[in-house]
Amino acid sequence: MENERHNREYDEKKYESDFMEETAAEVAVPVHPRHERIEREHAHEREVVGSDEGKGYGRLALILSILSLFFLPIILGAAGIILGFIARRKGATTLGAWSIGIGVVSILIGTFILPFF
Repeated sequence: MENERHNREYDEKKYESDFMEETAAEVAVPVHPRHERIEREHAHEREVVGSDEGKGYGRLALILSILSLFFLPIILGAAGIILGFIARRKGATTLGAWSIGIGVVSILIGTFILPFF
C-alpha cells in the first residue's frame, strides 16, 4: 500500500514536470512572396491612376472654396469642404486640406461676421 502511494506520488510529480513549459500557438495567414509582389504592383498602378483623379477633385474643391469667400459662403463652402474630403481620400492631400480650411473659414466668416455689415 505504501508502495502504491509512493508510485502515485512519483507519477503525479512526473506528470506535473511534463507540463512546466510555456507554449503558444501563432495563427497567421501564410505569406507567399510572389503573391505579395503582385499585390504591391497592382496597388502602385491604382495609386498612379487615382492621384490624377484626386488632383481634379482637389482643384475643383479649391475653386469652390475660394469662390465661397465672395458669394454664397454656406453653399459653396460646404461643397468645397465635401469635395476636399473626397480629394484627400483620392490622394490629393494638400489640395484637399487647403479647400477644407478655406471652406471652413468662409462658412465661419459668412455666418458670424458678414451679418454685421
